[in-house]
Amino acid sequence: MRAIRVIALREIKLGFRNPWSYSFMVLFALFSLALLAIQSQQGTVDYSGTTGAMINLILYLLPLMTLLLGSFSITAEKEEGGWQLLSTYPLSSSAYLMGKFTGMTYVLLIIVFIGFGLSGIISSLVTHSYTWKSFMLFLMFSVLLVLLFLGAAMFIGTLCKNRWQALTYSVAIWFFFVLGWPTLLIAVLGLVPYTLIKPLLLLLEFLNPAEISRLFLVIKLGGGSVLGPEYYKWVNWMYQPEGTVTFLFVCIVWIVVMFLAAVFMLERGRRHV
Repeated sequence: MRAIRVIALREIKLGFRNPWSYSFMVLFALFSLALLAIQSQQGTVDYSGTTGAMINLILYLLPLMTLLLGSFSITAEKEEGGWQLLSTYPLSSSAYLMGKFTGMTYVLLIIVFIGFGLSGIISSLVTHSYTWKSFMLFLMFSVLLVLLFLGAAMFIGTLCKNRWQALTYSVAIWFFFVLGWPTLLIAVLGLVPYTLIKPLLLLLEFLNPAEISRLFLVIKLGGGSVLGPEYYKWVNWMYQPEGTVTFLFVCIVWIVVMFLAAVFMLERGRRHV
């Protein structure tokens, strides 16, 4: 536990010295305030066109930010020789990655809380554009995206040898899960028999953390009708407590699987150091 704490504290210090952290913080806060100004012209609603734009902003920015900062934190130590030194000490790979994960989670959540904190304070004092329910759902959505993609970032960091390689892998994974997913989904579903479309669609949705998180937020905000009649049963199920429990369980499984894969890759590379 002491090793995890030391690595986490070191990661927090390095994270706040990284200019990329402040760039993402300013960018996130700026666009949050811009969308808040637009939302104030439409009145207080849970789900609207502007709310959808806010979801897309979070979905585009947070996973990419998390993948880049998380993977760079590991590959930077590989390039600078820090990991080679640490690997000579009796420090387990799981403790090292847990410290990294904890420290980066703290840094990324501070970025998220500042961005949402500014818009939340202004909304409560001036515009009243967001309801308390909407604000908390957006915050939960952002925190989950950070945790989900930070696990993937740890895996990328252990897989890559340098920051350029991590950049390429991070952008590729971000493009696959966030931008390219709808096109790939339509292409795959078009190749299977009609009777298999619904069960395959359900399975594929659960395999994409960004998409399942987006659907969960849209449904909880009361915008389930925009998904169409094919999602009617799923929308009703998501409204129930068991739907929320299942969603959280899937998120935990995704994080654990990515973390264990990262530990495996780091141990494999450690044996060849």
